[in-house]
Amino acid sequence: MSAWVLPDHIADVLPSEARHIEELRRLCLDTARSFGYELVQPPLLEYLQSLLAVSGQSLNLQTFKLVDQISGRTLGLRADTTPQVARIDAHLLNRHGVTRLCYCGPVLHTRPDKAFATREPLQFGAEIYGHAGLEADAEVLQLALQTLAALGLNSAILDLSHAGIMRAILDDASLDADLLESLQSALAQKDASGVAALALPADLRETLLRLLQLYGGREVLTQGRTCLARWPSALQALDDLQALADQFPQADLSFDLADLRGYDYYSGARFALYVPGATEALVRGGRYDQIGAAFGRKRPAVGFSFDLKALMGVVAPIPPKTAIRAPWGDHAGLREAIESLRASGETVVCTLPGHPEEDDEFEYDRELVDIAGQWCVRAR
Repeated sequence: MSAWVLPDHIADVLPSEARHIEELRRLCLDTARSFGYELVQPPLLEYLQSLLAVSGQSLNLQTFKLVDQISGRTLGLRADTTPQVARIDAHLLNRHGVTRLCYCGPVLHTRPDKAFATREPLQFGAEIYGHAGLEADAEVLQLALQTLAALGLNSAILDLSHAGIMRAILDDASLDADLLESLQSALAQKDASGVAALALPADLRETLLRLLQLYGGREVLTQGRTCLARWPSALQALDDLQALADQFPQADLSFDLADLRGYDYYSGARFALYVPGATEALVRGGRYDQIGAAFGRKRPAVGFSFDLKALMGVVAPIPPKTAIRAPWGDHAGLREAIESLRASGETVVCTLPGHPEEDDEFEYDRELVDIAGQWCVRAR
């Protein structure tokens, strides 16, 4: 095998794409900062026990593992940044009030999570700790929508669901572990025939099959109240979804009352954002109030994340930056002119002897020329 061949689903990021990704990263971080979110940069690897403290088996399978040559303990390369941010909130910041944090960095996956996906996503996320009310959910969702808008994606479809709906039904059913696992698997795949084939009480089966059909617009919430009348906590979840939807009256909304994604992780409202041109949700988030418990400090928490690299296929390329082409030379006046232009924020690229314009990452709309002994910038 050639020494320069990379592993499957791992790729170099070349200049034009790297520039695009970096510009998107800056837009995301600037948008989060405008909402008051503080940037944190957790390490790429840490002890495996900490990385998996708040996550299930699926994250364990996605985590690369290695042995620390200093301590002899098992380390993990993070597959998700949220557990690390929860640790930071619980043990390093240890604030009593509301904490707003954001991050952007690579994560590594042992396998791609979907066809043609990278195993090295660049994960951006934002999270609020310390507020249990729907105000935090609404703020996080507003930030997610505004972040996409900053990237030029203004027509996102907002899909809402709530972990409390299925939790109310399944906790009340008191099914044995094997049957519950089979049911959760069928529900997660939206497999109505699989649910119907299970040995469930007739009323439970009927309710779940009806819920699997409750996907659509705002009318779904009204239909759900009839279906869920037996479970007060499920009705409260519908109230939460209604209140959250009312915060975004202009949004293109849909609801999924049987969504089981992240059943063991999320504790409240969940959301996904879809945009034209993408077959999968670009952004996923929601409330996960249990996340700090493993670190000894259970705090209300809500947030979202997405892979910046996954945006490349749907975000319009940003035009190359304009630049000034300058000759190479050691003349003091030339050097001073170049330094002055760069100090003012201009990009100045010197043409090395024997090499014409070879790169395509800048639009050279001006040039630095000697006019009567003075170095001046003129249009090309």
